[in-house]
Amino acid sequence: MSPASLVSIHRYPVKGFSAETLADVELEAGRFFPGDRLYAVENGPSGFDPDAPAYKDKTSFLVLMRNARIAALKTHLDPDSHVFSLNGPDGVVTGDLRTAEGRATVETFLTAFMGEAARGPLKVLTAPEGHRFTDSLRSGFVSLVNLASVRDLEARMGAPVDPIRFRMNLHLDGWAPGAELDLVGRTLAIGPVRLKVLKRTERCAATSVNPDTAERDLNVVKGLHTAYGHTDCGVYAKVLTGGRIAPGDAVTLEA
Repeated sequence: MSPASLVSIHRYPVKGFSAETLADVELEAGRFFPGDRLYAVENGPSGFDPDAPAYKDKTSFLVLMRNARIAALKTHLDPDSHVFSLNGPDGVVTGDLRTAEGRATVETFLTAFMGEAARGPLKVLTAPEGHRFTDSLRSGFVSLVNLASVRDLEARMGAPVDPIRFRMNLHLDGWAPGAELDLVGRTLAIGPVRLKVLKRTERCAATSVNPDTAERDLNVVKGLHTAYGHTDCGVYAKVLTGGRIAPGDAVTLEA
């Protein structure tokens, strides 16, 4: 495979809400992507126990797969203060997610914003050490998408596909479309970092939501299946060797 390059870096600090673009990131061996899926908004009681954290299905939370409306909120989590800002049609609401008062402010706002889509009390959950609100028990620590694969899907569907729909951490370019799907079990080098590819990422209806308009305007899952006979786009990887990476770094496949 020809070398690829790292184009952009993204994190999603609150599950289901806005992407945040990073200038660089320090990855650590065996650790999750920094600041990613640290929080989630429980949509009705899920039984999540912070003292014994366990995987819960994504439908336990406010997520784009079921709640496209949340894409209309432009959000940001300050990495130092953990103040979460939600910019909606009626203005900006902020709350420190490390405090009960701050979480209550966010919960009250979201309860009113979601209306009947709230299945029960909305509650901001915090991921304890060693846990993240990922979509799959089998998912790894870092997610990667090949932009050539996204462009190929665009051409086959005859419509623009924003890579942010796939909510991945690292956007790569330079490989052939679909090449990343054959790398399960292989090791990638990005600058000083080494990543072992664990599995393909199976897509869900969250990808149908336009991240700019909050409309379900494109059936990406159907488009993938029609074009390729599967619904995979992107891969999960485990950090074997840590280090700092930034856009422009080369991405190579180790022997």
